[in-house]
Amino acid sequence: MNFLPEKLDQYVVEHSQQEPEILAELSKETWQKVLNPRMLSGAFQGRVLAMISKLIKPKVILEIGTFTGYSTICFAEGLASNGKIITIDKNEELETLQNKYFAKSGFRAQIHQIIGNALEMIPLIDEKFDLVFIDADKKNYENYFHLIIQKMKPGGIILSDNVLWSGKIIEKLDPKDEDTKALLSYNKLLNSDKRLETILIPIRDGLTISRVKM
Repeated sequence: MNFLPEKLDQYVVEHSQQEPEILAELSKETWQKVLNPRMLSGAFQGRVLAMISKLIKPKVILEIGTFTGYSTICFAEGLASNGKIITIDKNEELETLQNKYFAKSGFRAQIHQIIGNALEMIPLIDEKFDLVFIDADKKNYENYFHLIIQKMKPGGIILSDNVLWSGKIIEKLDPKDEDTKALLSYNKLLNSDKRLETILIPIRDGLTISRVKM
């Protein structure tokens, strides 16, 4: 979903760094072969994620929700030379496609995949995170947050995707819409937690940047 007029949005895209060829190839294959390809971060947001990573130069990144690996590669662009990204997804059917592009990316050695339930896997990870990207099932966003907040380094960044949920967060709530309900609660949590400084950016489907206070 775009929140700018189409022509203005196109201008923004045209005057931003262009999508690397490998990611354009991955995007094309995702749209051709994978269900729900709209889950892909996409060219413009991918450049935003890569830029954030490059500014931080993280040593340890945690990504909750790998999908086909597009955002994983974006984040890997900014890793410290001895850094790593740990990416978790429960869908083992996508592992072959992920590996194909991880191998092409030049970051294969720095990408550590975990196939499984993130709620079960995160407590087993003995790391402190510089950067976390939450982009998985919306109903568990708060649960993921509570698992990772104690593992964040001071000054670490938590990125949360799809927080505007195609505008549903300002529409009349359907009592049966558990995802929107969960995101409303999560957005309130990020903006009220005293440990965080948070800004919600209205690009694509909404991206929240939360900085863990020192």
